[in-house]
Amino acid sequence: MASRHTTFVLIAVVLAADSTSRAGAASERVLRAADLEPSKTAWANSEIGMVRGITIGPIESSLHPERGYGSELSGRAMKETRRLGATWVSITPFGRVWDLESTGVDPTFEAPFQQNRESVTRAIEQAHAQGLRVLLVPHLWVETGGWRALIDPKTDDGWRRWAASYREFLLGWAAVARDAGADMLSVGVELRSWVTTTRAPSFSAIIDDVRTVYPGLLTYAANWDDVHQTVILGDLDVIGINAFYPLTEVENASLAKLVAGGQGVADKLRDLATAWEKPVLFTEIGYTTRRDPALRPWEWPDHMSDVVVDEGAQADAYWGLLAPLVDESWFAGFFVWRTYADPDDMSQEAEWGFSPRGKEAELVLRDAFAAHWAGDGERPLGSAIVRETATRVGVY
Repeated sequence: MASRHTTFVLIAVVLAADSTSRAGAASERVLRAADLEPSKTAWANSEIGMVRGITIGPIESSLHPERGYGSELSGRAMKETRRLGATWVSITPFGRVWDLESTGVDPTFEAPFQQNRESVTRAIEQAHAQGLRVLLVPHLWVETGGWRALIDPKTDDGWRRWAASYREFLLGWAAVARDAGADMLSVGVELRSWVTTTRAPSFSAIIDDVRTVYPGLLTYAANWDDVHQTVILGDLDVIGINAFYPLTEVENASLAKLVAGGQGVADKLRDLATAWEKPVLFTEIGYTTRRDPALRPWEWPDHMSDVVVDEGAQADAYWGLLAPLVDESWFAGFFVWRTYADPDDMSQEAEWGFSPRGKEAELVLRDAFAAHWAGDGERPLGSAIVRETATRVGVY
């Protein structure tokens, strides 16, 4: 592989998205997974190909009006994403949960629910105007702190109330996904205490209800360390993973060691995809801009101190995870975690945060987006003339 400091070729991306040719009503855009066999054929028959995505996060403070989803700045974020070479965006509206014993979800997040619905709808329209497909990911924010994977209402009655409230929350966003023409919907994010336990059938019932509202492709964002214990995978069209895999157990690991770690991830997930006969999609991948980000990539930037900022280490971590996956036909693609609806707003995270924008990692991602992946099918004749002939991540 060439050095990260090698001169790279910026690929010209032809943006043929004419707003007058968006082909009718939004509902006609939705890939009708409901008309396919959800368990095995929906993804292949959709003919989507490889997902090259970036999560565009909301502005997580009501003190920043006119900077969130659907704003003029959000439209610029979509343009930036397309020019980087991405073909998808993930949009993540939140609902609020008070604590880990909550029995309900408040759909309000920094603004009333109806306002958020309208903002997200405009953001989906902005993405489609740039020729980008959209994954809509309704997310949960635990107000008092704690990880949503550990939500536990404690009693059978508490769990019934929780399931009913979450169902209402999710169906509300499923209707937005349907009406706005989102191309895929996630039915949940990191809900370990629910979907890896004997309570999982109640979640499967909610997925059935979602399919009566939203006709498109469904995924679920399992955490990387519990996806093999997640029992709802048979109800989905594609296996989703928030893939914050550690690639090393030691500090100052070489790039070769990181790639070897990425190969280990690929080997495990190949078996998962084979067992369920479904492709695997990384609904989130991300590394912070610090020394050794691949050692414990799930550590949140807000909780760090005395951080050594290291763009090169972030770039190497992306390279290590993605390079072994290029030739894997079961791999459906990835979403980078994350940039923001206002691309210039530096208040959303620290300098050592996850965003790759304007950093060395962005060069690796440009190359990854430009590469021909096994998930794309056969390389079209003459495709090397149109785009860089990268077949391995890291050549740019």
